[in-house]
Order: sequence, then structure tokens, then C-alpha cells
Amino acid sequence: MTTVKPMGFRQRLLSSEKPLFGTFIKTPSPHATEIIGALGFDFVIIDAEHAPFDRGTIDHLLLAAKAAGIPALVRIAATTAHHILAPLDDGAAGVIAPHINSAEKAFELVSASRYGLGRGFSNSPRAGGYGAQSIWQHVDQEDESVAVVAMIEDPEAIDDIDAILAVDGLDAIFIGRGDLSVALDDRALGAPRVQQATERVITAAKRAKKAVFLLAANTTEAAEFHALGVKGFVLSSDQGFLRTAAMQALKAFSESCVART
Repeated sequence: MTTVKPMGFRQRLLSSEKPLFGTFIKTPSPHATEIIGALGFDFVIIDAEHAPFDRGTIDHLLLAAKAAGIPALVRIAATTAHHILAPLDDGAAGVIAPHINSAEKAFELVSASRYGLGRGFSNSPRAGGYGAQSIWQHVDQEDESVAVVAMIEDPEAIDDIDAILAVDGLDAIFIGRGDLSVALDDRALGAPRVQQATERVITAAKRAKKAVFLLAANTTEAAEFHALGVKGFVLSSDQGFLRTAAMQALKAFSESCVART
């Protein structure tokens, strides 16, 4: 009997037409990752750029993701070899790098993420089975499975988008519309300049056959962007879900009790 190996996250990202849904993890505790994993989300993003995570905490969250059976990407704090290598060694399904605004930065990101281009080698951490995998088993598996994602969130990146997308080994881009809004000072209703830039980037990514992620504000927006070709949707964060659910519960119980007095 032949056992079919489950398709990894990178393979799903590159081959499947179905949208993928995930959320940011911003709380330095494994519980949120376990809960999200049990609900059927496709991935989580451990936010080491904007949340209070050190390497030890990231390692614990990656272990929680492994236990829950959910791929975990890490949004790194900086595009340096150390910030890239650590989460990959600890078993991350991939890295998301902020402020990739040139082809040169995209190449640096890819080079530090793939053994075939310069990633520092070790098969002793979790990703290598703590030494269970041979050198070449580990190298080939990691280069095949690790997803490399560049955040497009600067005006310079929009201008250089075709060159960024042409970097071999870059799997996807994440359009950071929040940073773009601030950088463009786009305060108009509907942020038309950001919308125009977003559509330009999506069109370029389709030409380059690269996947696109973005943070979706609501279901209508997600459906519209999926029709344009966006593959990965980030839905809020663990903190956002907690805040929304707590606010709704407080409102519902308060109104119920007031109505009976």
C-alpha cells in the first residue's frame, strides 16, 4: 500500500487554487496557536516584528503549531541571516520579511532562506529532526518546503515590483496596506492611492505567477480580492479575535440585563 504524503504549505501555496486563511499570532503563549490550529485555519503567522517575541518564545509557538498540525510562518523583525535562520531551524514553514523594497533585498531574503543559495547549515535543530536527517535529506527537504514571502509595503517597492517578483526562489508577496497607507499619507475615504497600488501589485504578481497575501478587512473585500487573484488571507489576529469576542459578549449581556430591568 502506498502512503500519500500530505501536501506541505509551500506546495499548497504554489499549486492550489483554493484560498488559504490564516491569522497573526501576537500573544506570547502557545494556547492561541493551539486553538486556531484546532479550528481548521490553514496557517498562522507568528508576528516577531510587532509583538513581544524572543527566540525562545517563537520556538515554543512553533512547537505548539506542530502539535496542533498547523503550518506556522514567522514574520521576522529584520531581514538578516540570524532573524531568518533561527525560525527556519526551529521548524517554521516559512518566513515573511518586512519592507522588501528592492530586488536586492528580495535576493538577500531568498539567499538566507535557501540552502542552495547560502542559508547557514545545521540539521541538529527541530527542522532537521534533531540530527535524524542526513545532510542532504535535510537540505533537499528544506529547500523544497520552506515558503519565502516578501512584504510589499513601501512606495519604492511598488515602483520596483516587477524586479522584486522576478527574483528566483521568492514564492509570494504580502501586501502591507497599513504601512502603504501611512507611507503614502492616503487619508482619503477608501484610500484610493493604496487601492491603486494594491491592484498594480496583484496584476504584476499574476504575470510573475507568484502568490499574494493580504490582510482582509471583511468577507466582501476578501471575495473581491480573491477574484483578482489573491491567494492567502490573514484574518485579524489572536488579540483581534479576543477583543471582538469580548466586546460582543459584553454588549450582548449588558443589553440583555438592561432589557429585563
